[in-house]
Amino acid sequence: MVKPTGITNRIRILRFEHAEMTQAELARRIGVTRQTVIAIEKGRYSPSLETAFRIARVFAVPLEQVFQWTDEEGTTP
Repeated sequence: MVKPTGITNRIRILRFEHAEMTQAELARRIGVTRQTVIAIEKGRYSPSLETAFRIARVFAVPLEQVFQWTDEEGTTP
């Protein structure tokens, strides 16, 4: 069983706000597989810092508008 990360994201929302970009198109633009994008979107996998910045760059938004982190107590630092 995969332990969910404390990182949430808005990738699915951002994809639809950007001409309903497919997971495959996002994957191609950031240099990963479609399966990786699926895992990141579902919170099953935390991207590397480099990949996170690439995702934010594709959508032309700050990193904080793509990813959010909640600690073990359930608070966002």
